[in-house]
This record gives sequence, structure tokens and C-alpha cells, in this order.
Amino acid sequence: MTLTCFKAYDIRGKLGDELNEDIAYRIGRAYAQFLRPKSVVVGGDVRLTSKTLKVALSNGLRDEGVDVIDIGMTGTEEVYFATSHLKTDGGIEITASHNPIDYNGMKLVRANSKPISGDTGLNDIKRLAEENIFSPVAFSSRGSIHEVNILDAYVQHLLSYVDVSQLKPLKLVVNAGNGAAGHVIDAIEKYLPFEFIKINHEPDGSFPNGIPNPLLVENRAATTEAVIVHKADMGIAWDGDFDRCFLFDETGAFTEGYYIVGLLAEAFLLKNPGAKIIHDPRLTWNTLDIAQKNGGHAIQSKTGHAFIKERMREEDAVYGGEMSAHHYFRDFFYCDSGMIPWLLVCELLSRKQEKLSRMLEDRIAKFPSPGEINSHVVDPKAAIGKVFDQYVNDAKVIDKTDGISLEFDEWRFNLRMSNTEPVVRLNLESRSNPDLLNKKTTEIMTLLNS
Repeated sequence: MTLTCFKAYDIRGKLGDELNEDIAYRIGRAYAQFLRPKSVVVGGDVRLTSKTLKVALSNGLRDEGVDVIDIGMTGTEEVYFATSHLKTDGGIEITASHNPIDYNGMKLVRANSKPISGDTGLNDIKRLAEENIFSPVAFSSRGSIHEVNILDAYVQHLLSYVDVSQLKPLKLVVNAGNGAAGHVIDAIEKYLPFEFIKINHEPDGSFPNGIPNPLLVENRAATTEAVIVHKADMGIAWDGDFDRCFLFDETGAFTEGYYIVGLLAEAFLLKNPGAKIIHDPRLTWNTLDIAQKNGGHAIQSKTGHAFIKERMREEDAVYGGEMSAHHYFRDFFYCDSGMIPWLLVCELLSRKQEKLSRMLEDRIAKFPSPGEINSHVVDPKAAIGKVFDQYVNDAKVIDKTDGISLEFDEWRFNLRMSNTEPVVRLNLESRSNPDLLNKKTTEIMTLLNS
């Protein structure tokens, strides 16, 4: 049986044939056979099937003699934290993040919260799960299971990234999207001088306000409106497992994650001169410019959380950022967090006493970008090839780290197939030339649509 739910760096599948309790059980046994762990942390997001899939996964782990530590309803980064904090041999989060409601999935790590991707074991786990050849269960040697609450320890770790005494009494709109983020805001609130306006706050796996994915334009209105109505200093919205956070400035305008990468890179380089910063190939010029001006080293990695984490460890980078709003931190076990970024930005707002829009406007003007544009095409490889052939002869730089990246004197673009969805993703930027940017966007979209 071929398991199509295994992707490049995690597991995502449509409920039913692609992912069900039987497959989850087999993944648990395969994970245990491959890693031979003694103990594994498991958690799950708010999706209606996450609990039953977690039980099936846990049974598979236990039938291989693994002790399971269940940390309850969590975001993905709480599993990352618990794996290292509790010194277990691995961790698994049941989540489909921002995928449609009829999907679910898993994100897997080994000891010390090290990622497991196709290059580092995920394909081996897939093979074992597909073969489905497991020894009879010896009930006397089954692993145990018990629940552990790590929320307080996790919150204290989050607070270590900022100087709470320097924070100003900001007003923040927080939109959990009825996902898993709300309980962390409730737990951290008492330590901060902020006023939180909470919308779509309660966890609800039926997602009455839509799938929590702020990258979709139609999902941003609620946060924008709340920022405007409450005259907030900033808005924050998360995806379902809150490993990504998206920021809205004081006017309610959505801020592209690309510019937050630059903002945080600068903040870390000021504190860590000469440090390394990891970035993805989709949008690069702003990050490269900031690293150069602040004496840092910007290093490009293939897109995707597992690939970025592996490169973070290889380089011992202090920070890594993707324009898709994944932010990675050396002190967070080189993992991504959707809670640390907004805390750091609030500290910057407090220290500089500037509005978020003012802090970003110069960078946006210098390297404008329309944000990621997704296109459904019949043949993604052929479509990318067609665009490549059109522009390759005039390109100054050609890079194939992830998809195709072509650079010219005044503009550049990256075009790649998604690792998790059947779409082609386009990103462009220019050097202070929005008219040229609009022209080239229209050109490439016409090619893709044809």
C-alpha cells in the first residue's frame, strides 16, 4: 500500500484513504522501529480528528514498547519544546496546520527536537509503514502512557526572549482563528503589560470562522477590523497549530512576513555581531541587504521547516526566517515558533517607540513585493519550464535551490511547486520600482494562465 500522506518534510493527507486511524497506528509502529526511542511526546491540535488519530498513533508507539507522554491539545511548537525540555527521544504533533478541514497530518522530530524530513528518516518511516510487517504485540512489554502539562514551563521560556521590564502597555488584537493559540495567550497574559482584544479565541475544530490561514486575503478582515475599531497598536493572527504568526500594523494593514524576517534579522545581528542568518530563496534582497549592513552572514536554504532547521543546526545560526511567516531561533532548539516573533516585535515597538508601519516603510519601499501568488495549473513542471525558458537568457543569476530563481538588474523572481499543496507559487521583488514589478507580475501570470 502506497501512503500518499508522506510529503517532503511532514505528513499531510485527506481523511479517509490517505490518513486514518489504521495508518496513524502503523506510523506509530514504524516511527518506533526506525528510531528505537524509549519515550516520545505526543500532542494534537484542535481538529476534530486529532484526538482519535493521536490515540491510534500512541497505541502504535506503545505496542513497540515506547513510553508515551501526552501533552494534550497543543500547537506544534509545544511538542518541540516538550521534546527537549523533558529530554525525550522524540515528539509527534497531530496537525494539518492550514490545510482544508477534511485533512490532518503529523510533524515528527527526534531527540533534541531535531526534524525528520525525507532526507533524514521520513522516507524510511514511510517504507516501514507501507510494508506493515510488525511483530505480534507482547502486552507485558507495552509502553506506558501518561499526561504531562508543560504549559507553565513553556510560557517561562517564551518570556526569556524579551525584557519584560522594558515593555510598554500596548494594545494588541489577537486572532487565534479558533485554533490552538488561545490557551497560550491566556497563560502568558498575566506576565505582560498588554491589553489583549481576543477574537475567534476559543478552540473549535469545526472552524466556524474558516480555516485559520491568514495568508488567505479573505481571512484577514476580522483582524484588520478589530485593530481599527479598538485603535490597537498591532494585530496578530495565527494558523491552526500556531507555528506561524502574521502581523498587522496599527492601521490594520497586513504585513508581509518577508519584511518581518528583515526586522528580526536586524534585531538579532545588533545583539550578535557577525552571526549567521538563514533565509529561504523566495524573497531575498531585503534580508541580504540587512545582513550586509549589520555585519552578518545571510545563508540560503531550501524552503520548508525541516530543511531550514537542519541548516540552522549546521551553521549554528542565531535566527532563520521564511517569508511564509516561519521564524526559527537558535535558543528554541533551532525550531520555529509563532509566539516568539510577536513578543520580539512588541519589544522593538516599546524600545523604539515607533509604530510598526513606520519601522517597515523604508524597507518595503526599497524592495517592494506583491506577496506570494498561488496558481493552480494542469502541469506545474511544464508551466515552470515555460516561464524559465522565457526569461533564462536575460538572467544575471540562475539558482535552483528550490524551484527556479532568476535575478536581473532591477528585479528577481522565484517560481516553485508547493511541497504541501497542488499549486505553483510565485514570488517577485524589485529594487524600488513598483511599476516594473507590476509589469513583470502580469507577464509571468499570463504565461502561467496560458
